[in-house]
Order: sequence, then C-alpha cells, then structure tokens
Amino acid sequence: METPKTLLEAVQHFSIYENCRQFMIAIRWADGVVRCPYCDATKLTYLEKARVYRCYGKHDKQKFSLKVGTIFEDSAISLEKWLPAAWLISNCKNGISSYELARALGVTQKSAWHMLHRLREAMSDESGKLGGDGTPVECDETFIAPNTQKMHKSKRVEYHATGGSKSVVMGMLERGGRVKAQVIPSRNKMHMNPVMTANVEAGANLITDEFGTYGVLDTPYNREVITHAMEYVNGHIHTQGIENFWSLLKRGLRGTYISVEPFHLDAYVKEQVFRYNNRKDSDDFTRFATCIMGIQGKRLTYQALTQ
Repeated sequence: METPKTLLEAVQHFSIYENCRQFMIAIRWADGVVRCPYCDATKLTYLEKARVYRCYGKHDKQKFSLKVGTIFEDSAISLEKWLPAAWLISNCKNGISSYELARALGVTQKSAWHMLHRLREAMSDESGKLGGDGTPVECDETFIAPNTQKMHKSKRVEYHATGGSKSVVMGMLERGGRVKAQVIPSRNKMHMNPVMTANVEAGANLITDEFGTYGVLDTPYNREVITHAMEYVNGHIHTQGIENFWSLLKRGLRGTYISVEPFHLDAYVKEQVFRYNNRKDSDDFTRFATCIMGIQGKRLTYQALTQ
C-alpha cells in the first residue's frame, strides 16, 4: 500500500475515501479481511455509497462502518478529516491546539477539542517496565501550574486566593530509551510507591535528586543521588534526560495549549510521552500509524470528557 511521507502527501492521500478505507482495514485486520465487530463474521457486503458493511449474522446492528469499535465510533466527522488530524498531533513537536486544528479541517473548535482528546486516548498504550536490562532509570517530579499572566484578572485573584495549587507530574526515563510519566496527587510515598512499582523493575539502577521518598520505597532499587544544591552532573549521575523531557512537556503546555485544566493534564502528558517514545527510528508515517494502531477498543464520549 502506498504510504505518504509528508503532511502534504498525507492530506492529498487521505482526501480520497478509498485510501482511508484501505488504510483502516490494514491497521485493524492484519490479514486484510474485514470482520463484523458484533459477531466476528467475515461474510459481509460492502455498500459503497453508504460507506458501510452489511453483516448477515443474526443480531440487531447488521450495518457498521470502519469506525465502529474504535475511538472514531459515533463521530459524524469523516475519516478524510480524522486521519490528517492524527497525523498532525502525532508529528507536531509541541502539539496542535484545537483552534488551529479547527481552522485546518473546517470543523468547530469544540469538535476539534474532542477529536484531539480522542486521539490522545489512542496514544496512551505504554506497557512494560523500565530498567530491566540494567540501564539506568532517571526519576524526577515536576510541578505544573497555570500561567497567571495569561489569566483574566478575576480568575487570577481567585487562583491566588485558593492558595495557587499546582499539579505534580512524576516521570521515569530509561537512559537512551523510553519515558513514562503521569499526574500524581502528591509527592508522598503513598502516591509515588505504586507508580514506581508498576513502571520500574525491582532492583533497577535509579538515578534521582536528593528527594527523600525514593529512599523509602517498598520496592528495592539501586539508587544513586545527585545533590542539586551542589552540582547537576557527576559523571553518569545526573537527571538531565528527564529534565529535557520536562522542558518539552512545558513548552507544549505553555506555548501551544496555554490553558489546561488539572483534570485533563494527564492526557496532555501521555501525548508528549507518545511523541518522545517514538522519536527514534520512526518517520512521520510510522509515528502516525503507531497512533492509529491504538484506536481499537476505546471510547471517549464528550459527556465522559466533560463531566
């Protein structure tokens, strides 16, 4: 199958519905055989004008589109717009705002915002633990706070009156490899311990700053500490890798998205994690295809997103 290599080629390629259909089939079914999402039958008829398949199995919904069973389900927006949107969010280094996507695709800002959150949901598959092969794992936390200079005066006063709360993001970076990060309620042991256990192999070589909680975790690790009050690098002992990831994350949050509600922050973190982990040995199409591979079996309704 022909694969686009640039944004221009992607827009031109996916402007033809048949190309979108063939691409979705190749992504969803490795053998290229479309299966009914309700009964797994392969005896289907493709209704070209309606862009749906008809199944002859005995169940209520005999017609289905290629969106069914994916994050695109029940979306009135066509694949000709969904796929370029996925290309953009996968490959724009600092992300793309809903206003910019709305102008580019000719949809409303509200629709573009929902599209981007659905695509972030597709990016959130990060399995496997770090540090299992002896590679050092840098661990650190950062604080994310709203930019008060860009707030309306009334909101700025309200923000400071409530104590100016900040969100905590915890990150773990395998040197030269993958990063994992997520929002946590606090830097207390009760919140950090399960995250470390779930994402870093027991006995891994940790490199952290002087923060004390890493020394009292339940899972045993080989820990080396860099004391930032004295130095930032001591041979191989440093946290510059994870600090670089924080720089990329904050550049996107402050420069592109500007205003992110705390309850949505984790989705934006996962977006940056996806791009970081697919930065090497991946061209734009490979990164885009990896994103689309995560669309199956997921739903994110507008109600669930906003409640």
